[in-house]
Amino acid sequence: MSDRLADVLDPKLAAALESISVSSVGELLRYAPRRYVRQGQLTDDELPDDDEWITIVGRIATSRMIQMRKRHGQFLKVSVTDGSRSYEANFFNARFIQHRLKPGARVMMAGKVKTFQGKIQLSHPEWAVLPDGDAEVDHVVGSAMLTEMYATETEIAGGEGDLSWFDRSIVPIYPATKEIQTWDIWGAVRRVISAVDADDGALPDALTAAQRADRGLISTDEALHRIHLPDTDDDIDTARARLKFDEALAIQTVLAQRRVAGRSESAPPCPHVDGGLEDRLLGRLSFTLTDGQSEVVTEIAADLGAATPMSRLLQGEVGSGKTLVSLLAMLRVVDNGHQCAILAPTEVLAAQHYRTMCSMLGDLAQAGELGAAEGATKVALLTGSMKTAGKRQTLLDVVTGTAGIVVGTHALLEENVSFFDLGMVVVDEQHRFGVEQRDVLRARGKEGLMPHFLVMTATPIPRTVAMTVFGDLETSTLTELPRGRQPISTSVVPMDNAAWMDRAWARAAEEITEGRQVYVVCSRIGDEADDKKSRRGAEDSAPKTVSVLEQYQALLAGPLGGFRLEMLHGRMPADDKNAVMDAFGRGEIDLVVSTTVIEVGVDVPNATMMVIVDADRFGVSQLHQLRGRVGRGRHPGLCLLMTRAPRVSQAMERLRAVEASNDGFELARVDLEQRREGDVLGSLQSGGTSSLRFLSLLNDAEVIADAREFAEQVVAADLPLARHRPLADLVDSILAPDKVEYLDKS
Repeated sequence: MSDRLADVLDPKLAAALESISVSSVGELLRYAPRRYVRQGQLTDDELPDDDEWITIVGRIATSRMIQMRKRHGQFLKVSVTDGSRSYEANFFNARFIQHRLKPGARVMMAGKVKTFQGKIQLSHPEWAVLPDGDAEVDHVVGSAMLTEMYATETEIAGGEGDLSWFDRSIVPIYPATKEIQTWDIWGAVRRVISAVDADDGALPDALTAAQRADRGLISTDEALHRIHLPDTDDDIDTARARLKFDEALAIQTVLAQRRVAGRSESAPPCPHVDGGLEDRLLGRLSFTLTDGQSEVVTEIAADLGAATPMSRLLQGEVGSGKTLVSLLAMLRVVDNGHQCAILAPTEVLAAQHYRTMCSMLGDLAQAGELGAAEGATKVALLTGSMKTAGKRQTLLDVVTGTAGIVVGTHALLEENVSFFDLGMVVVDEQHRFGVEQRDVLRARGKEGLMPHFLVMTATPIPRTVAMTVFGDLETSTLTELPRGRQPISTSVVPMDNAAWMDRAWARAAEEITEGRQVYVVCSRIGDEADDKKSRRGAEDSAPKTVSVLEQYQALLAGPLGGFRLEMLHGRMPADDKNAVMDAFGRGEIDLVVSTTVIEVGVDVPNATMMVIVDADRFGVSQLHQLRGRVGRGRHPGLCLLMTRAPRVSQAMERLRAVEASNDGFELARVDLEQRREGDVLGSLQSGGTSSLRFLSLLNDAEVIADAREFAEQVVAADLPLARHRPLADLVDSILAPDKVEYLDKS
């Protein structure tokens, strides 16, 4: 299963499979069909999104040449039905193929989708006329890619090729791209299955016959055959059930190994210190902690007091007070003579954390300065764009132990950063970091001790997902917002409606006139480098988005030109970014036009309105994060989601969900239901595309729990899986080899 496809298949085909992140035998056999075409049955697939690459199998209903209106020439318009839905395919320079694409012909077509007046269109797709008991289709008929398909069939058959495979009662349709077609993938799968069958007859199974019988599961070998070559719908269902369990088992095995390995590590115990910095900060707060904050502080305190490293996830709503909770935990560690590091994904967020902590602590964070409180510590900031002198002083404060708390970006991970005595690591917005990145700091404890570890995320995660994604961590959740947080109302604004747009900007002017401040967020910067990237990554026909530079100029020259406007984006020098945020925080800027660098952590109580331009370009959780920047003071918040998305589309569904709910946990569920759930496994894996094909982290709680219990039993008796080689192979084939190798290193 771990054999490279380049050693098994034609090099050109193996290289094409790399484009869909499939490089081993195991990855190919677990590359699941997206759907199945059943002869004589209707399909019931959801409407595809624009620019999605789809493959259809159906019959031509009409075929006619159409005179072009604006230039000389004709094109061929073909209507294809799969029994459930009709598709239009347009072919230019089609006089050589029009006699092939005739009404009644059974065809396969593949290409990028466009919707026009509710109709699904494919412009000049790849095509093939499939066998249908028609003597005219005894030889290859189709576009250039069909020649490669036929060559693959010939190679698999070991002689004369034919297209009879597509006459099966159920034909799999795979997620494909322009680089590799569904028929190429299916041909590669059948060749590998044939090679496996010829080799030793059956793949080893991670479960015994008795364990399979207890769960009503078929063997993995049988499941992989059935998922690609089903004869009945029951074949597909039983195959999915087994392959779903296999994915859950692979993930839970890795997590069980981490948990067992973590129990053997030692960390510096950090009990409560009477009258220390933690107590002094609590005594200075002008408010009392919420019940949820108090409960989580107690949970973390119990972990810190132990001699084994804390591994805890702290999740909570935007603005639920995670920063204060983490600061209290860090002060307890500092009270015990150790240092803490907090890792943030952006310089803006790192600088915000630094300002917030210095503000909360006051003279308690001014060690070495005039006016510092007795027993004070020092909070240091380290980012990649700092000037040499400032960075040198910070590195000195870190290595000598002068800085008790070090806030930084990826710059903290550099080899030249040495801690005097690192006792705790806090990672903010965990989903922005891979496992290897977050664990670089965990390896920098003193004298072989492992620092305590706290992950924070403001992107709420449903329980079943947290059990999988952060299965090696204990979980604390803040669901309660601090007293005084204001409600946020959200509305979708269609960008093609001039009256709505005018009213939106007039509303922003009203907020500013009342003495409040506004964020405007765009999906791209709009400078030369950004435009080049957009041209490389998008078709000319793709809807154009509004950039920060364009929006800034438009507002300056238009409805808000009389106010104090500034820009903020990631390619600005660090000093300029900090200057803008500081001025905005002081109320010296009325409106800032920004990219998502203000997504998390930025706290300006006087900011009451957020306008998100091209909001359909953002995910549900990201939109929820962004709007959490407003309503943090005395006045209610307002968020406007500007979009060109069609009224009936997945993108509009996402926006309507955000408009209807302020519940981050409910929106997290919506987000995961709409996108591939495997994306959330970035914290488990070290990067790249997820291998999840069958398991639903939202809906398969029982399967996950069963797999977790099974994995814990195996790992408790055999941590390296030396006596469970089929299970080790299963992990290797589902979680790509580079990700499994990481486990060995950690």
